[in-house]
Amino acid sequence: MQREFGRIGERVVHAMTLTGEGLSAEVLTYGGTLRSLKIDTPRGPVSVVLGLSDLDAYRNDQDYLGVLVGRYGNRIGGAGFELDGRRYTLSANEGGNHLHGGHVGFGRRIWHIAACEPQRLLLQYMSPDGEEGYPGQVHVEAEFLLEPQRLQLTLRARTDAPTPVNLTHHPYFNLAGDPSVPAAAQVLHIPADHYLPIDDQLIPIGEIATVAGTPFDFRLPATLDLRRVADHPQLRIGGGFDHCLVLADDRRCSAELYSPHSGVALRMSSSAPGVQLYEGHGLDGSHPELGRGVCLEPQGFPDAPNRPQFPSTILRPGEVYEQHIVYQFALPGPAAEWSAVQAALDAAESKTFVMSPG
Repeated sequence: MQREFGRIGERVVHAMTLTGEGLSAEVLTYGGTLRSLKIDTPRGPVSVVLGLSDLDAYRNDQDYLGVLVGRYGNRIGGAGFELDGRRYTLSANEGGNHLHGGHVGFGRRIWHIAACEPQRLLLQYMSPDGEEGYPGQVHVEAEFLLEPQRLQLTLRARTDAPTPVNLTHHPYFNLAGDPSVPAAAQVLHIPADHYLPIDDQLIPIGEIATVAGTPFDFRLPATLDLRRVADHPQLRIGGGFDHCLVLADDRRCSAELYSPHSGVALRMSSSAPGVQLYEGHGLDGSHPELGRGVCLEPQGFPDAPNRPQFPSTILRPGEVYEQHIVYQFALPGPAAEWSAVQAALDAAESKTFVMSPG
């Protein structure tokens, strides 16, 4: 279903509703924003992502609620980089640094609807040469696909000149579906052996540090509050959790999240090497009525264009950037043991694979 969500000048922003077995989603052409994602439970639908009421609220939003992020998710220090012997200066929209693609990025653009079906949506955006300071024209696609208890997002990009590309997705999850239930009460598992320490401007210092003995060790499931160490210097710098975790090579998934309140569980899988863990503390001032949500942003490493020791995020002509993000949901029920959470996710995942076409 497609409806008008609002207008920017003469341009219409549409909202598309996708409906599948066990879940439904609403996506806006403004920013490719995932405005709503509802999971069917025995007690009724549970809204698991934070969303805003109208287009004006999204246009004024500074927290990237639910948007597609590009050209570069996360930060590039000094708002610039050198590529093939040439220096490029980017828009500086966070002090002297570049965050989430700049002042407008991809999250404030109106995307083109290339296909809209009951369970599939394909959006496209053409980023011109020089946009936000980046070289090359980049053609981007975002495909949303609903399957049983599952949302899959595939991001693709092609370029006509070498350029950094690091696309990601920025939904805020509170699987409780209730802003009065703290997002930090969710149980989180991230199979990451390392993380990227940051400086006082939230830019990685270049070290790939072990998570052992730090608050960033979510190899065993725990709540954010359980892992939080108030005087840990990295948490003081970030104002809380706002760090890139380096995923293990032998990982089964990128992250798992569970609400003991609603009984809803999520397993996120991605082809990206890292996941930015952000606990949503910026919402306290900007959107206090929403409560917080946990962001799990699959991505390449922040500031990689300036860090040769990090995996490359440069896309060149003839190459195709492609990232698959899968959000698999299950219903282990409230107050479940972690073994039951994983068993429910395994069963839901198996059902999806069996029912998927092809």
